Amino acid sequence: MSNIIEVRDLKKTYKDLDAVKDINFEVKQGEIFGFLGPNGAGKSTTINMICTMLAPTSGSIHINGYNVKKQRNEVRKSIGIIFQENTLDEKLTAGENLLLHCRFYNVPKSERSKRIHEVLEIVDLVENKEKRVETFSGGMKRRLEIARGLLHYPKVLFLDEPTVGLDPQTRAHIWEYILRLKEKEGITMFLTTHYLDEAEISDRIAIMDHGEIITINTPRELKKQVGGDIIELMTEDNKLALEKIKERVEYIEAYEKDGVIRLKVKSSDEVISTLIKELELPIQSLNIRKPTLNDVFLTFTGRDIHQTENEG
Repeated sequence: MSNIIEVRDLKKTYKDLDAVKDINFEVKQGEIFGFLGPNGAGKSTTINMICTMLAPTSGSIHINGYNVKKQRNEVRKSIGIIFQENTLDEKLTAGENLLLHCRFYNVPKSERSKRIHEVLEIVDLVENKEKRVETFSGGMKRRLEIARGLLHYPKVLFLDEPTVGLDPQTRAHIWEYILRLKEKEGITMFLTTHYLDEAEISDRIAIMDHGEIITINTPRELKKQVGGDIIELMTEDNKLALEKIKERVEYIEAYEKDGVIRLKVKSSDEVISTLIKELELPIQSLNIRKPTLNDVFLTFTGRDIHQTENEG
């Protein structure tokens, strides 16, 4: 599979701050590439450079074979962007919004009606073409933005928090449309999200922190790197329980957060009986699970992804 995005030695410096530090990565054609990072990691800066909205200090970016610095117009024709914020003109109809976008991207007049119908079909909004956007629900607006991002047949679709603020059912429907697109059109997806169940859909995930790419791998391999089992328990006295655990139980990591003791262990089977015998305190609740992407995020960044929302 060939690379559709190639980033080499990319750097962005603001006065004395290195926001992005000589990073290197590539995105394969047709894959869903997840891009995660805590607040201030440099993620937004990187994406803005890739999408031609910010000039790099040094390094190179190629999209669809075009140099971002030297061939900006060709790059822009190759990408679609679904912003986190609503950027639709709500006083216009759905069709008028799409027609305006066709003009911005120089879609030939002879093809505009056909393309508008095609993208509205993909997101099930054909019957709403003549309705003003201000009458749409949040999910309908997001679907229209996805349609708009597809009008010029982009090779790469950038999805910045595509379902933020939507209810779980609408989120699931949006992802049905997005995955249908991937299968039907083979579009490469570049995804940022704080919903880790969405990140699980990615073929590969990059985690960025302090201006550097600290790991890239499939969700499965990233969770294997964390390894072991996670035990979560609550007792009548968590402080005392944690002291006893650290004295008597073999663990990789042990800490308390939000009233819950979390243990990372090689094997829960080997630990549970010891835990129950040695704790000498009533256990109020006990849960055993495998590592999640949030555990991966915490391992690599030291922060929970849910604490990193509203990145600037």
